[in-house]
Amino acid sequence: MNPEKVVFGFFIVLALTLNFGFVIGEIDNPTHHNLFELFAVIVVNLIATVLKFGDRTQMGAVLLATSLVALLQLFAAAIVWGAAAHVTGTGLTASVTASIVSLSAGAMLANVISVVLLVIETALLRR
Repeated sequence: MNPEKVVFGFFIVLALTLNFGFVIGEIDNPTHHNLFELFAVIVVNLIATVLKFGDRTQMGAVLLATSLVALLQLFAAAIVWGAAAHVTGTGLTASVTASIVSLSAGAMLANVISVVLLVIETALLRR
């Protein structure tokens, strides 16, 4: 068993599950979406992205691309949240919360693609 692959797979799956936990709930209800969970999703996705930099294969490039897409959308969600809470003063209205959750759902889709690619890559490995 390769410990690097275990850590790599762990963070990819953890990123997906945390993101799923943040997205689940009513899309426009701010009480269903925790700020700290979004923060955890961003941190775990950052770690997963850093771990993907070492892979020089074509599959590694696609995995890195999906991770960068997820990070872009998660950063956008965090910016929307921060702007609504601290800049505009509107707070987490239903439409702002829906925007944040929608961006996070897009990141979750990118994480799903990463996990599917990881499973495919694992299935194609020959002993």
